[in-house]
Amino acid sequence: MPGPKTATPTPPASLHSAGDPLHKGEGKDWYPSGLEHIWLPYAQMKTAPLPLPVVRTEGTRIYLADGRELIDGIASWWTACHGYNHPHIRQAVQKQLEVMPHVMFGGLVHEQALTLASRLAAMLPGDLDRVFFTDSGSVAVEVAMKMAIQYWLNAGQGKRETFVYFRGGYHGDTLATMAISDETGMHQAFAGLLHRHLVADLPEDEESEAALVTLLERHADTIAGIIVEPLIQGAGGMRFHDPSVLTRLRRLADHFDLLLIFDEIFTGFARTGTMFACESADVVPDIITLSKALTGGTLPLAATVARKKVFNAFWSDDPMHALMHGPTYMANALGCAAANASLDLFEDGGRLKQVACIESSLKQGLATCRDLPGVVDVRVRGAVGVVELEHIEDLNGLRSAFVEKGTFIRPVGSVIYLAPALTIGQDDIVRLTQAIADVLRERR
Repeated sequence: MPGPKTATPTPPASLHSAGDPLHKGEGKDWYPSGLEHIWLPYAQMKTAPLPLPVVRTEGTRIYLADGRELIDGIASWWTACHGYNHPHIRQAVQKQLEVMPHVMFGGLVHEQALTLASRLAAMLPGDLDRVFFTDSGSVAVEVAMKMAIQYWLNAGQGKRETFVYFRGGYHGDTLATMAISDETGMHQAFAGLLHRHLVADLPEDEESEAALVTLLERHADTIAGIIVEPLIQGAGGMRFHDPSVLTRLRRLADHFDLLLIFDEIFTGFARTGTMFACESADVVPDIITLSKALTGGTLPLAATVARKKVFNAFWSDDPMHALMHGPTYMANALGCAAANASLDLFEDGGRLKQVACIESSLKQGLATCRDLPGVVDVRVRGAVGVVELEHIEDLNGLRSAFVEKGTFIRPVGSVIYLAPALTIGQDDIVRLTQAIADVLRERR
């Protein structure tokens, strides 16, 4: 028999301080009652500040229950690339909801998924043309890993079960993806549990490339693939690298007969200045993973896309050569409808022009931070702007200070970054960059 149910700690009295955060009208008790049962991400809930209750979004704005309005500087973890509540995406989802919200993808298909797969194949470079849908970025990377391992299994080379990944990288929070993320980050507690893969420095110069070559020479016969976040290592610290790194990785993968995987969950869909980051180096990976902005921040959806040679290794009369993976909500019709509508908004090239304008504005707006105490670096690429500090002592306090400035900016590690909607206006960029400069001056 289960033991007695223990009481969950009650939210602190500060819940109702600084202006009652609860929205007015029906259901006003949802916030305090719900907090007693929710488990929040990346938060020590005993000591973390209370989460902000959101009642509405629109464009680049987040509206709080107490009436405050915040400019979103990170597009809800980089998903809302067209801003919130875009009418074209909303209409597409509403139309699909009336017809068919979901149907299992085992033995059945539907128009939205097949149309989306065809469109992604046409947009991606080279022969990346077989699309496997999942519902989160971490799972998309896990599927890429399974594809790579089974690619070699099907070819009769079953000992290839390890991956080369890079310091500063991040590929997800599931057990498999934590094992190919930099363990100096948020996953240290699981280090002893995870499968051991091969970590290296990005080949940014002759010395680091030589070190990577040595690693590959020692272990090539056990390696399934190389995985990298192209151009920007996102959650690991918003670290930038040159397109030449991708060229080197492609060359080394070909030389050692390895699969090359690009994790474009963050960088895909114009974030870095080209539709996909790999285009900046004219490199075609063997497998690419996509998510985040795929549906314009509307519904969860992800995709793992493989080149012909990868898919052909699974094309067989042997049922055991099939890819045995199938999420319950794979190719969810609502999510695919949202993604198709999102792709519509990229078709005329206007978003890429907006990214170029954002890049220019971020460079200008963040330049004033360069000379502030504690600032190590200021860097901008596409619609990503970063102010790196020597360290951040009070991360929660810094986040709260930005809220007080009417902005939602969520520093991570030692970096303050902006990755706003691609539709953001110039005035909002100015307010975001000014908030960063002001907060850093005030907290010296």
